Amino acid sequence: MTGLFAISRAGHDKGQMYIVIKEDGDFAYLSDGKTRKLENPKKKNRKHLQIVKTDTDKVLLEKIRNGQIIYNEEIKRAVKLRTGGCNVKG
Repeated sequence: MTGLFAISRAGHDKGQMYIVIKEDGDFAYLSDGKTRKLENPKKKNRKHLQIVKTDTDKVLLEKIRNGQIIYNEEIKRAVKLRTGGCNVKG
């Protein structure tokens, strides 16, 4: 699940798209590069997420999975390209 897009299904951020940065048991740590940066990722219960089966771009996916340095701008760009610049409200 690490490196995939996820949409929040519950909470005040419902409909917001994130990228899963890491997993810890029943929780996933999410970042969108804008409101939730890598320095302070959102901790969210996995049952409150809808995973989008589309991977991020290959370079970013490899960086996340290999633990390399990632910048907020890379995450922000990937989310923006995936959503077309707007949130997925629903």
